[in-house]
Amino acid sequence: MIEPWVYPTLTAVAVLTGFIDAIAGGGGLIMMPALLFAGVPPLHALGTNKLQSMFGTMMAMRNYARSGLIEWRRNLVTVAIVFVGAAVGCLVVQSIETRLLNLLIPVLLFIVALYVLLSPRMSDEDAHHRLSSTGYAPVGGAIGFYDGFFGPGTGTFFTTSLVALRGYGLTKATALTKLFNWTSNIASVLLFAWGGQVLWLLGLCMAAGAMLGGWLGSHTAMKFGARLIRPLLVAISIAMTARLLWGYFAG
Repeated sequence: MIEPWVYPTLTAVAVLTGFIDAIAGGGGLIMMPALLFAGVPPLHALGTNKLQSMFGTMMAMRNYARSGLIEWRRNLVTVAIVFVGAAVGCLVVQSIETRLLNLLIPVLLFIVALYVLLSPRMSDEDAHHRLSSTGYAPVGGAIGFYDGFFGPGTGTFFTTSLVALRGYGLTKATALTKLFNWTSNIASVLLFAWGGQVLWLLGLCMAAGAMLGGWLGSHTAMKFGARLIRPLLVAISIAMTARLLWGYFAG
């Protein structure tokens, strides 16, 4: 039974997480503890979080797309593979021990933070790409699998890999990240819903907040570009690293 106070409170939290997700990702590390604190069972918390995130990401993606920052046709193959990867990840996570992954991901996130902080490629200037759109598809699929399997830092991994491998400027990479994140969220929501692990009323209330946050965050990112995205990526990566390491050693 969900207490009445949970609905407006988590809707307000979703505004914050939607704002953060639209710029740098990582909102799930705020929303998941909030859902669990509110008494939502873990699997339902995962499914409900994916539902609200799907709507917030959709709003951010819409704003980026209207500004011409998303190349749809060139990334259709990657979208399809991300969807399949996320669906497989959702299925696999039900039977795999994740404790080792809980330790590995903070290490990877810390490396990402160093890359974002030190790499001269982390600007709004496009650079020479190392992989074509088709060549990047397996990388996107692997990150999609990770999103379905575990999740934290997915947006950060998409953004940094798009900058490093596709040569996109940071704002354009952030925009394309929303397309891939939205795709993996759809796959996850479908599977969680199939298993009856989504609290629809709560999730849709949170979705309204996430959409507002996504709208605000995407407009803010487009206005300030790499000047905002770069430091926020570093801050979110370090915060996620600390949060995951605390959870690993405390639990």
